[in-house]
Amino acid sequence: MRPPVATYRIQFNPGFGFRAARSIVDYLADLGVTDLYASPIFEARPGSPHGYDVTDPNRLNPELGGEAEFESLVSDLQNKGMGWLQDIVPNHMAFSPGNRMLMDVFESGPGSAYYRFFDIDWDHYYPGLQGRVMTPFLGGPYGETLSDGLIRLVYNENGFSITYYDWVFPLSLDSYSDLLEPAAEGSPILQILEALKSARGSADGAEAIFQAKQDLWKRCQEDTGVREAVDAAVQSHTPEPGEPENLRRLDRLISRQFFRLAFWKRAGEEINYRRFFQINDLICLRAEDEAVFAHTHTLLLNLVREGKITGLRVDHVDGLADPAGYLRRLRSEAEDAFLVVEKILETDEEIPASWPIQGTTGYEFLNRVNGVLCRRENGERFERIYREFTGLEEPLDHLILRHRIDVLENHLAGEMDNLAFRFKGVTARNRFGSDFSYRRLRKALSTIIARFPVYRSYLNPGPIRDTDRRRIDATIDKAKTDGPDLAPEIDFIHRVLLREFDDPSLSAPDPEWQALVAKFQQLTAPLAAKGFEDTTLYVYNRLLSLNDVGGDPAEFGCSPAEFDEFNRRKIEGWPHGMNATATHDTKRGEDVRARITVLSEIPGQWEERLHRWRELNRPLKTLEEGREIPDAEESYLLYQTLLGSYPFDDHEADQYVARIQDYFIKALREAERHSSWIDSDENYEQACTGFVERLLDRSEDNPFLKDFLPFQNKIAFYGMINSLSQTLIKISAPGIPDFYQGTELWDLSLVDPDNRRPVDFAKRRIYLEEIQNGGDGDRLGLIRLLLSSPRDGRIKLFLIHQALKARNAHPELFATGGYLPLEVRGGLKNHLIAFARTSEDRWAMTAAPRFAVDLAAEGEFPLGPEVWGDTEIILPIDSPLRWKNVLTDEYLEDGAPMPAGVLLKHFPAAFCISEDNL
Repeated sequence: MRPPVATYRIQFNPGFGFRAARSIVDYLADLGVTDLYASPIFEARPGSPHGYDVTDPNRLNPELGGEAEFESLVSDLQNKGMGWLQDIVPNHMAFSPGNRMLMDVFESGPGSAYYRFFDIDWDHYYPGLQGRVMTPFLGGPYGETLSDGLIRLVYNENGFSITYYDWVFPLSLDSYSDLLEPAAEGSPILQILEALKSARGSADGAEAIFQAKQDLWKRCQEDTGVREAVDAAVQSHTPEPGEPENLRRLDRLISRQFFRLAFWKRAGEEINYRRFFQINDLICLRAEDEAVFAHTHTLLLNLVREGKITGLRVDHVDGLADPAGYLRRLRSEAEDAFLVVEKILETDEEIPASWPIQGTTGYEFLNRVNGVLCRRENGERFERIYREFTGLEEPLDHLILRHRIDVLENHLAGEMDNLAFRFKGVTARNRFGSDFSYRRLRKALSTIIARFPVYRSYLNPGPIRDTDRRRIDATIDKAKTDGPDLAPEIDFIHRVLLREFDDPSLSAPDPEWQALVAKFQQLTAPLAAKGFEDTTLYVYNRLLSLNDVGGDPAEFGCSPAEFDEFNRRKIEGWPHGMNATATHDTKRGEDVRARITVLSEIPGQWEERLHRWRELNRPLKTLEEGREIPDAEESYLLYQTLLGSYPFDDHEADQYVARIQDYFIKALREAERHSSWIDSDENYEQACTGFVERLLDRSEDNPFLKDFLPFQNKIAFYGMINSLSQTLIKISAPGIPDFYQGTELWDLSLVDPDNRRPVDFAKRRIYLEEIQNGGDGDRLGLIRLLLSSPRDGRIKLFLIHQALKARNAHPELFATGGYLPLEVRGGLKNHLIAFARTSEDRWAMTAAPRFAVDLAAEGEFPLGPEVWGDTEIILPIDSPLRWKNVLTDEYLEDGAPMPAGVLLKHFPAAFCISEDNL
């Protein structure tokens, strides 16, 4: 297995495909990146901006350029010695007409080779869903939509289908007989119908069906009788005024299909297929099934075996029925691949040690490095400021629980019902649970699931991990405390989960127990995502930089000791896990977070501005029935967002207003306080977007901007220092540094789709060439130039380039080297993060400032002895005596102790390699 030195995430889309990626290979190599990290590249829904809506996992996405361009890109990377880390989506596919496997199921039903590929409950307890998959894509109730003539029967070269706008659902093959048999006698149609019947279940069924439908289409063009029979069938099912029987015929025809058309809002209330979270048009797979795994991974594994793909990133591993089993199978097929999983870990949570992977994609690092830059001692003061300004009284843990329960009852109610009915089936056969009603079982389950503290447990037929047992025991105790009247049902569920019955059907390896527990675990994960990340993190806004994927807003930062402990654990268990600071899933760009974190240093100034802006901007708000729009909570979120994301370049101002308006609408809908994705309040949203427009009006008489911009400039300046520290720590700490596209300059993006905007690689290439060629050998002169104009981001690019160059020169030191926290002494000891990486006689040392507001005046970087005074880094007795600062090209002699003022004399961070290693 070859671990990357550094990865660079590319978001492929129709506007940036394989050919475009080829144009940046040289740039990435020069930057120091060793592995291209690609978003999904397999065929997806047309125009997909992200590739997670896969329609065919065994075909490269033609919108990205197809096979020839892919091969050329691979060749370019290999010529540079670079690898390819591929994001894969084993959990779900697009529920769309382009999903040929699913469409084959609609045509052939149980006769389809793919009938059991999708996680569909064909034996659902609702009669209307038995033998049919819910298809919730109608804009209104089915009956009304049908009567309005929006659902139609059509015929073309692809055969008969039911259409609704762009949705196309092929008819079952039995329907061909229903439609055409009356005219089949003595006609070529009879032969075609026989061919369709015999095609089902045959080895080449899909091809035989295709040929039969093509034959029918050809006959329609050549034989008037056949064409008239087809036209008559369509006409008799086309509703027309005064022809109610046509409507009834069409309704009966639809009722005999393997799909059941439904209003899209109904999916939250009843559903018989597993969705990706609550997204209707993403249908989940049974990846645990060997046949499903083999089929959906054929092309991928061929590319791995051919050495074209060298690493795999498994998306949403917690959505799989058996993550450990899936990963073992994937590892056995891709023995030498670098393998990481997209996994959100709580603060005290560890990856299961048995997983055959290198680690996670790095959300936990993202939150730790941001936390160590956050001034923890100001947490209580921030809490007071936040609650006094917004009027929020509800404790955070109550808020989280309320949101989780709301999501279970309003977004995942159908999934909750399905799980409860499964448990009811189990209890009915067990003497200890035979008296439990469905209603009480469902309530007990929701009480447990709503309180589950992590994304999921990992129960499987093997021994139960102590971690899972303790976590389940603790959750059960909480559930019984909150629902004491449900104690018998809760205890029964507890015993089922932990296999404490002597009943063979309630213990491993019984398939029914496995399926039951898998469904339980597959429900806790989307609940955590929707009930916390996509709701609470938009409602509890004390300090937005703490509200990101995998974060805990209750923790106001982390101490250096906690950060050191995190790094030690990473070295011991997952040294090749990734270090991310921005991903396509993060809620704000890495430098937006770095800026907002500056507020933790100046709570008094933040409070003063909040109250001033409230008075200044009250006339700009909409007043409706005595309430201000936006309200105090939304204003608090908005002001932080503006401070974090306001652009350096004035030319971006017009675009910025629209971006903030789009972001604000998304934030309102995610919070679900005054609007939502299901029931949006357009009037409220327009009042909020109007407020943004007035707030950011750049006319001379806008008192808010006059007051805001000086304060924002201050936040932006100190945010740059935070960003430089964050970037250097990411590169030098244990783990693989990962760079999201475009973040080598200041990353002021917001949540997707804002963070998928096109990247100006031409500008970055020019900047990098200037850095490589700049200074005419005068490194310090180049640094002075870059520090004199930091707003363009070249200083960050310089840091990345120099630090990655050093990391590439000493790969083993950073891949396998130990982690050694370094003691800092002196008056500013709390303002410096310092650690070493060691491997035998090889050493690297990192020093990164924090809490810079107290170190230097605005506009002045914290440099030299006059800033750092007596602050010094204490090195071990056996540490090297001579170092080279790879950022400044300076040699440092006899560094025990190392004065911070010397180390940080010319650049506001230091990255040193012991001279013996140069």
